[in-house]
Amino acid sequence: MADRLGAVRDQIGERLAEFGNRAERLSPLDIHQRMDSIRLIAAANGLDALEGLMNRSAQLALLPGHRITTRCCVEHIDEALESQSSTDRTAILAAVALRLH
Repeated sequence: MADRLGAVRDQIGERLAEFGNRAERLSPLDIHQRMDSIRLIAAANGLDALEGLMNRSAQLALLPGHRITTRCCVEHIDEALESQSSTDRTAILAAVALRLH
């Protein structure tokens, strides 16, 4: 299970890094699609808190003025994925979700 989670973290981390490098040049629809692709990975691997957060991020990305908010919150997702504790991971993602709300 730890190896599987590590592979999922790497996959999500790559997508987040790619997003971070290109965020300023992406349209709201592109941001939505990238957040949704991360959501799908999270859903397929049972990362419910991350799935919910990415779903909300994808929705907000389509609204005016949410590009910076989405980008700032994505930066904290890496911190959550690095945590070895599922409780800590969920708490970090919940804090990010509150910030998005």
